[in-house]
Amino acid sequence: MRKTAKKKKPTADEIAEKAISGEDISRFFTSKGDMRPSLKRVNVDFTLDMIKELDAVAKELNISRQAVIKAYLRQALDQHYLARQSSP
Repeated sequence: MRKTAKKKKPTADEIAEKAISGEDISRFFTSKGDMRPSLKRVNVDFTLDMIKELDAVAKELNISRQAVIKAYLRQALDQHYLARQSSP
């Protein structure tokens, strides 16, 4: 029995080249999966003491400092919006 070669999936660069040359690339997109919001990088200054606290929490939770900052900021924003909804 002969083995048939599997077609390899094209890389993103190969798909981009096809699009630039005018080929239809719609077959490469399935409309499945989650759309991720765009990201914007920001700089924030923290005191050394606050960084030490963040690092301690990150180590305790076994996650990165950035993940701690994002989680705590999300929690604070949620609490802010809930407080606004419940006030007259």
